[in-house]
Amino acid sequence: MGKITGFMEIERKDRGYAPVAERVKVYKEFVKALPDADMSAQGARCMDCGIPFCQTGCPVNNIIPDWNDLVYRGNWKDALKVLHSTNNFPEFTGRVCPAPCEASCTLNINNDAVAIKSIEQAIVDKGWKEGWIGPIVKPQKSGKKVAVVGSGPAGLAASQQLARAGHDVTLFEKNDRFGGLLRYGIPDFKMEKDLIDKRMEQMRAEGVTFKPNSHVGVNLPAKKLVDEFDAVVLTGGSEKPRDLPVTGRELSGIYYAMDFLPLQNKKVAGDTVPNQIVATGKHVVVIGGGDTGSDCIGTSIRQGAKSVMNFELMPQPPEREDKPLTWPYWPLKLRTSSSHEEGAKRDFAVATKSFNGKDGKVESLTACHVEWVKDEKGGMAMKEVPGTEFTIPADLVLLAMGYLHPVHEGMIAELSVAKDGRGNVKATTDGPGCYATSVPKVFAAGDMRRGQSLVVWAIREGRQAAREVDAFLMGSTSLPR
Repeated sequence: MGKITGFMEIERKDRGYAPVAERVKVYKEFVKALPDADMSAQGARCMDCGIPFCQTGCPVNNIIPDWNDLVYRGNWKDALKVLHSTNNFPEFTGRVCPAPCEASCTLNINNDAVAIKSIEQAIVDKGWKEGWIGPIVKPQKSGKKVAVVGSGPAGLAASQQLARAGHDVTLFEKNDRFGGLLRYGIPDFKMEKDLIDKRMEQMRAEGVTFKPNSHVGVNLPAKKLVDEFDAVVLTGGSEKPRDLPVTGRELSGIYYAMDFLPLQNKKVAGDTVPNQIVATGKHVVVIGGGDTGSDCIGTSIRQGAKSVMNFELMPQPPEREDKPLTWPYWPLKLRTSSSHEEGAKRDFAVATKSFNGKDGKVESLTACHVEWVKDEKGGMAMKEVPGTEFTIPADLVLLAMGYLHPVHEGMIAELSVAKDGRGNVKATTDGPGCYATSVPKVFAAGDMRRGQSLVVWAIREGRQAAREVDAFLMGSTSLPR
């Protein structure tokens, strides 16, 4: 795959960013694409490594060596076909996936991994530009009707696959626009929303019917879908946020990340947003060091925050992973996002003790540093480091500490589907009846089933659930797993 000696001759070269001073003025993507020739050279670095660990590192099992080789040889259209054979939406993953494939790359043992994520985005972006991407319509319809609830990446993938199998698919979304967290969670500066709109246009042509403002279990009875459709797929995500119940939590000015991020996305989309939560002129504290926290940081900086501080409860990871110990698995190491580089300060092993305020409004935050020690049972327990308590200004606090499980009130309660020990909808991924819930003809996939995870995992589960639904309806299936 690639050029036989390419990995020895060519250094890794990846996409760059627009300067910070330029990009923080707008809500536009700022990653600078490389020319085709540079991408072809990067494809040449792919080794004929025998066992392509990148494929197993990738949740959708992208056939990475094949499309790397095709890009190296200039066969972009064929590369797009190979890419689409495993991934419905590579323009999403090419932008927001953390690229576990690159961590698993054989070159990554003692060198710089192949720029897989950049090549992936280059392929699909070229496909859209050249007009190579269009609807795939199955002329023979099955006569079966499927309802998909939730239009995040799992719901979109399941809907597209089921429509391509010939079923009449209706996709229900509680919001006014489709895309789930792709639409209202991920900021436009990381992924512009016309990408979702183009896929929706493709899916409409393939036979998917879109129903917005349809909150199943609230303004649309869930049992109505079970009665009227031959199968129902639950892909509503994991939206119950983790709270921080400390003194002063009731003060105004403290919000969950998803109270904050969607409002800016709506404004960018042209909506009038009354009473928008904004960081303008405020001391912002973001609690949580993951992707959502990073999105809060980038948005706050663009809104003109006076300062942005980011706290993470866990200790600071090492700057470089121990490759012999971790490869080909996802390593623990310090990750600095583009938003962090725009002006945020970070501190690790910090626990919030209280929020402090006046007249019902938060004004500061008191915290301390902690260390993690083994408890009597061998587990890790948090212990305050004496003498480390401190207080900082905080006019706006954003809680980005992850999600516990799907919202149980409404649809899940109405259907009475069984839940696992973590509160997710219970369904297996292997063996007979996988992705099926405890309720007949009701299936579940994505974060609603597995808990909060990555876009690429949601796409995988949506595709696999579609295969199981097709087999359930027709007795057999030709959809890929």
